Amino acid sequence: MCAGSVGFYLLFLINTLGLSYNDARSHLDIARRVVEGLKPGLAQLGSVWLPLNHVLMLPFVWNDWMWHTGLAGSLQNMIAFVGTGILIAKFLEKMRVGILGQIIGVLVFVLNINVLYLQSTAMTELVLLGTMTAGVYYLYLWTRDEQILNLIKSAFWIMLATLTRYDGWFLLVWAGGLVVIHTLSKNQKKQKFGEILKQVRNDMAKAEGALILFLTLAGFGVALWFLWNQLIFKDALYFAFGPFSAHAQQEQLRTAGVLATKGNILLSLKVYLYALLYNTYTFPAILALIGSIIILKDKLLGFGEKLATSALLAPFVFNVLALFLGFSVLFVQGISGDTWFNVRYGVMLMPTIAIFIGFLVDRARDFRLLIIGLLAFVLFFAFVNFDAVTIDDARVGSSQKNVSEVAGYLADHAKDEKGFILISAASHDAIIFSSGLPMKRFIHEGTSGYWQAATLLPDRWARWIIMRTYDENDLTWKFVSKTKGFAMYNKVASYPFADVYELQPQYLPMLITEPILGKQR
Repeated sequence: MCAGSVGFYLLFLINTLGLSYNDARSHLDIARRVVEGLKPGLAQLGSVWLPLNHVLMLPFVWNDWMWHTGLAGSLQNMIAFVGTGILIAKFLEKMRVGILGQIIGVLVFVLNINVLYLQSTAMTELVLLGTMTAGVYYLYLWTRDEQILNLIKSAFWIMLATLTRYDGWFLLVWAGGLVVIHTLSKNQKKQKFGEILKQVRNDMAKAEGALILFLTLAGFGVALWFLWNQLIFKDALYFAFGPFSAHAQQEQLRTAGVLATKGNILLSLKVYLYALLYNTYTFPAILALIGSIIILKDKLLGFGEKLATSALLAPFVFNVLALFLGFSVLFVQGISGDTWFNVRYGVMLMPTIAIFIGFLVDRARDFRLLIIGLLAFVLFFAFVNFDAVTIDDARVGSSQKNVSEVAGYLADHAKDEKGFILISAASHDAIIFSSGLPMKRFIHEGTSGYWQAATLLPDRWARWIIMRTYDENDLTWKFVSKTKGFAMYNKVASYPFADVYELQPQYLPMLITEPILGKQR
């Protein structure tokens, strides 16, 4: 697995696919701004994307080569990829699955091109898969042996999941419910009414204690995130309802009439099912469904074990609900929209499908060879044909938004010239990354006093301005277009994604070209 992880990272790096997702470049930029820029510091971690992936990049992203190759962000995903493969084998072993079923389960996961691609990028999905699978694994062990240490380990990994993506928050709630149900169900009640009441009180007390123990650690990351937003942005819910939140973005899509899944449960289910099938392939998904039914009927597994295994389905329920409630958006070409967008969310069920298939192979002994043969046939052709919807999403879907022209212009014209570049990181972070210029060349929302000064008096601070003309959602245009100084700029380049403005030569002598504001409060 280690060799495969490294090999595919190098393959996608050589083919320039590792940084195709704009979000991958943004993740790298967020971590880089913590250590380099006009206003470096932990506050650059921001408020919308959860911080774990960016924190894990910090030991590496200071290095220019690791930053620009994406290795600073891919390394953690490669480790998570290997770790998740190991967890799948261990999970199946604890479910009393033989070595053949374990091998098949692991191969279903590690030979999926979508998984191999995402582990080679600076995206967040693989770390989430690793932490969620570890959390469910230790929860499963706890239902078997009742050892408090396993419950604590489960809480720890779920806490890390809640700091990776918001899917982890839903798993936290799901797992908390399972802790209560398992605790209440493990004791047989007495027959007499008085003894029944006494047993119920005892069970409720035990369930409450187990839940408090679990949530104290598992919910610690969520509490920290609320506290972070309150301390840095003066609003504990800034991540949820702030101007850069998913809610604000989804509201724009709703206004534009392209948030079709909101309020439509059937369409939400259909869209996510298609994303799931594109990422995991149809035949493995069908096998996993059969495997889940066999798990429910299996006599070797206790009620608590089956209960814990249900947590593997949490990503499915979360994504359908998020689409239905309008908290998420996912475009499947030909089903919802005419392009791809966020279709990678379907990969969240890959560990689940791998575990269910491994279980099926072990229990369906009479059909084992047929299942393995058909599965090998499907995975072989998917593998050799490089059938990966995540690559399509990254290269030609809405997730990529080609920014190479703007970044190339900056690289050609600003690299050897003095002067700051005014740009909205919320809208154009991928341009910042792709330009290859140092972070200290850019004035953006996270630069505090520099941003405030430059959006009031652009002609004193910015030699170049990058923005989408007439687009009020671009904060640079929103503020700068209303200033007197904006008249001192010429539009020197226009591209589909953004325009480039440059200060007219006669105003250059008054331009500030070096950091002079010092440390900002």
